[in-house]
Amino acid sequence: MQGLWKTVSFALSAMIVGALVTGMVMSLPRTAQNDATAQDTTIGGRTPTVNQRNLSEAEGLSSAFRNVAEAIRPSVVSISTSKMLQRRLPPGLAPFYRDFLGDQGVPEEETGMGSGVIVRPDGYILTNNHVVEDADELKVELSDGRVVDGTIVGTDPETDLAVVKIDLPGLRAAPMGNSDETRVGDWVLAIGSPFGLDQTVTAGIISGKHRQQRIIADGNGLEDFLQTDAAINPGNSGGPLVNLRGELIGINTAILSRSGASAGIGFAIPVGLAEPVLESIIETGEVRRGFLGAQVVDVTPITVENFDLKVNVGALIGGVLEGQPADRAGLQPGDVVTKMDGRPCAGGTQLVNYVATRRPGTPIQLEVNRGGQTLQLRVDLQERTDAAMALFKAGEVFGARLVPVTPEIAERYGYEGLSRGLVVTAVQKGSVAEKAELQVGDVILSAAGLRLDSVDQLRTIISEAQRRSQIIRLIVQRDNITMLLELR
Repeated sequence: MQGLWKTVSFALSAMIVGALVTGMVMSLPRTAQNDATAQDTTIGGRTPTVNQRNLSEAEGLSSAFRNVAEAIRPSVVSISTSKMLQRRLPPGLAPFYRDFLGDQGVPEEETGMGSGVIVRPDGYILTNNHVVEDADELKVELSDGRVVDGTIVGTDPETDLAVVKIDLPGLRAAPMGNSDETRVGDWVLAIGSPFGLDQTVTAGIISGKHRQQRIIADGNGLEDFLQTDAAINPGNSGGPLVNLRGELIGINTAILSRSGASAGIGFAIPVGLAEPVLESIIETGEVRRGFLGAQVVDVTPITVENFDLKVNVGALIGGVLEGQPADRAGLQPGDVVTKMDGRPCAGGTQLVNYVATRRPGTPIQLEVNRGGQTLQLRVDLQERTDAAMALFKAGEVFGARLVPVTPEIAERYGYEGLSRGLVVTAVQKGSVAEKAELQVGDVILSAAGLRLDSVDQLRTIISEAQRRSQIIRLIVQRDNITMLLELR
């Protein structure tokens, strides 16, 4: 049986394409603080005058900050949300109260505060998903003090972005910048409502690019953060990060902090990642993502040395899924993607994010280095679905190719409503799986009495059974029949 993957034979971590933690705690040593005493300094008995050139430059920078703040503030909004929760009743409560209140608990209103930025003059606002997630009521306050109801158009938990709509005339939209052109050291301003203080402006620089913190979508989201030391605090989430031209380059999202307040390390979603999400939500109400069908990692000095790569920057193709877009385009394990539609590719994360923000069916042009030769490959992306992503989790165990159940996989094999288990997609002749009478389309629900969610879980069960020389009993569903099979 042909394998599902074409792979490079080395260990690679697959890079495949809520409430967000806004106060990440780091353990830092405390240092002694010494009081400083201000002293007058004289030169030759005279107090030096202010250097006019330095003063002029400082005033110029101050003027630039002021002009940007005045230009962008009408596009910045405060967002307040509320939702009703059922607070669980405490254990040991007297039966009288439990009978009176019922088993659902006590209704409780939870409120939240965040920021947003108007990106279309017809009332579309870009913000964070965690700002508006599950909100029952949403209010938007503009810079002139007007407060209106907002409607959630769509959300994207994988990027922690959301689009809100308000119906008002005469709105000013923030101009879109180019986050790819942003350089470390560039001045930026963050505007939002930290701790409810609306229209607060802070300044700093771009401290880093292409940061990943594994905080979006439980660590499985698409991250390519801009790092800034502009002060960002709770309430800034969803607000704009702008350059000195007053252009939107990022959506402020998270901070790394010991106390929960700003510690000079903030993260913003680059507008290059946000804009395709915005456009897709406005047009369709949801986000449809492209799918490449390849495992990719960053090119590093170690991979350059181990695999004799001819370039030291780019996205290394570690595996290619047969029959998928990457395979059809001619990509091979060991290729290094150096450009995407003419844009430099800095690493695997950038390629994954770029593909994920392209629409299904969109062709992309990849520049590839293969053994020192430069190739131009066109890839026609297909849609990233649960079934497509499940192929990355597929694996071969005892001669059977297994894929975790997804809604699409379940529907394909006639098991609508099934939410757990492993679907058999291929069985190798003469294998243990064939001898156990497993067939294509079977769903392995449990092994050794344990319900299955992943191929790795089954591998662990098999390994333990082999160590103990035990027979493994499988509960298998075949069409509308549930049966017991044994692996020996």
